Amino acid sequence: MKRAGTRSYAGRWAIAAMIAVAIAISYLDRQTLPWAIKYIEADIPIGNQTKAFLDSAFLATYGLMYLGGGWLLDRWGTRRGFLAIMIFWSLACASHGLASGIAALMVSRLLLGVGEGGGFPAATRAIAEWFPAERRAAAMGLVNAGTAAGAVMAPPLIAGILAYGDWFGLSSWRWVFFVTGAFGLGWALWWFATYRTPPVADSDTHEADGPAPTIAMLLARREVRGLVAAKFLSDGAWYFYLFWLPKYLFEAHGFDLKQAATIGWIPYAASGVGSLCGGWLSSRLLSSGRSVDAARKIALGLSAACMPWVMFAPTTGSIAAIIAIFSLAFFGQQSWSTLVMTLPTDLAPRSALGRLAGLVGLGGAFGGIVMGQAAGWALDAGLGYTLVLTVAATLHLIAFALICIAIPRIVPITFMRKAVP
Repeated sequence: MKRAGTRSYAGRWAIAAMIAVAIAISYLDRQTLPWAIKYIEADIPIGNQTKAFLDSAFLATYGLMYLGGGWLLDRWGTRRGFLAIMIFWSLACASHGLASGIAALMVSRLLLGVGEGGGFPAATRAIAEWFPAERRAAAMGLVNAGTAAGAVMAPPLIAGILAYGDWFGLSSWRWVFFVTGAFGLGWALWWFATYRTPPVADSDTHEADGPAPTIAMLLARREVRGLVAAKFLSDGAWYFYLFWLPKYLFEAHGFDLKQAATIGWIPYAASGVGSLCGGWLSSRLLSSGRSVDAARKIALGLSAACMPWVMFAPTTGSIAAIIAIFSLAFFGQQSWSTLVMTLPTDLAPRSALGRLAGLVGLGGAFGGIVMGQAAGWALDAGLGYTLVLTVAATLHLIAFALICIAIPRIVPITFMRKAVP
């Protein structure tokens, strides 16, 4: 990769690929606890409610620091900000391996959420710095595909460490966290050695005159509120699928561990294809002469149309059909996510990208908390998966309608500060 100032086609995509690796590491890190938990329980007893509390703790700080990470990036810039974020979350991941009880695990989950909350704001800002509008969705698609790569490689990698990693007399589950944390530190060294922020004059991102807009100025705009609310709804469905799909397959369709290991990865792989396809379609529409507004909304609408089919899963007896339904949903969700995380680059100046991406991510994380708690209550009340999946299946359609209403036309927003008399 060229160093400072590279604007070549290959150089830009090399940067996008490097960021995709960071996102893959983040999804690997957040799955360490779920996959290693049976081994952890041999040393630290963890009940179902405690496990749910650990998940919610991660999502809470993840959502809050999505916004905090955005603020940090706007102050420090992409290079220094992303470096600090990656080092922090990698050390937080490794700290799980030092835990001796629930309290220590809780602190580690909270810290991991704090660090990882800055990942996507940093990615969004870097893509906006290096790619023009007609290429950003495709670049974000590549970055978002990192989520699938991390999710697909987590089970075999973690299983291998658990099986063979009892080094130096430490339990193998501890090495899961040490090894995955080391991956992030290695990436941070790579980033520090190769990434340079392009000068503002060389960037295609539109700039607002005067100081950067504040959080209050952002939230005062209907477009921003609509985008945050749409992310709240759609990520509510996504985190439900992400955290509950294995449990649903085991309980409702009689999956065993062999089936889960053999075909359970397929929906996650489909999510990676969706990330690439959604970004590619939007960029293709732009290149063919469509406006940014049309290119983004056509791709968003098609992505949302993949989601309602999940409501038919409870009435389907075929395992192949179940996997196909959830693969379509995961495909559509990550295509959607790619596009939604591209929208801040279309709406905000570079000086506010971190804040806006942070607000959007904050909405998504808290949508996941609300949907997860609601699903748990409904299932404990005996209402079953049919109701929960039906609700989840509608959320992307509602979110798409909300975007169309709140953002009648996707164009850069002008933020004006009131004059002080």
